[in-house]
Amino acid sequence: GAVLDRIASDPLLTSDESHALCRVVLANYFAMAMLMPYEPFLRAAKLERYDIELLGHRFRTSFEQTCHRLTTLRRPGAEGIPFHMMRIDSAGNISKRFSASGMRFARFSGACPRWNVFEAFHTPGIIRTQLSQMPDGQIYFEIARTVRKESGGFHSPRTQYAIALGCALDHAKDLVYAVGRDLSNHDAIVPVGPACRMCDRLDCEQRAFPPL
Repeated sequence: GAVLDRIASDPLLTSDESHALCRVVLANYFAMAMLMPYEPFLRAAKLERYDIELLGHRFRTSFEQTCHRLTTLRRPGAEGIPFHMMRIDSAGNISKRFSASGMRFARFSGACPRWNVFEAFHTPGIIRTQLSQMPDGQIYFEIARTVRKESGGFHSPRTQYAIALGCALDHAKDLVYAVGRDLSNHDAIVPVGPACRMCDRLDCEQRAFPPL
């Protein structure tokens, strides 16, 4: 607690809310590092080719927790694959976004409906893969799967999210999810964008708003 208080007292944090949020984020990271220690987790991730469900069984963590930990493996000299991650609900609201891969996420509004993260809602619990190309030409290999938040009893609502995890195409060969996929097949690439307002593709049949 004293360590969290010391770090959260940074003068760049100028409100009670920002101090409280800093404490929550740091506490969550500490818990994640305790459950999935850096070096053992990195070794296991490389050995199992970043098989998220297998890693979750080994470290007793959920699909979302495991994906989140994979985005933090950036220690100099002991780095994992630079991943990006997004958590989204069925209405398109993004509640988590991390990007070590260089992927650009919209800070406001929803996300591109062509992302496989939305298709994941049609096949709950099943991992879907996609080759996605952003407007700047960068190609990413992405996986997506739904997760459920269980809370309360029988009458409590069951909240469902979809988790997207991806990396630059150059790293896809190291993932178990790319086994059997022709990563050089450009016909399989899906053009996507951060969001309609931030995408310049005018020939998209799913465009909802004009680009800024």
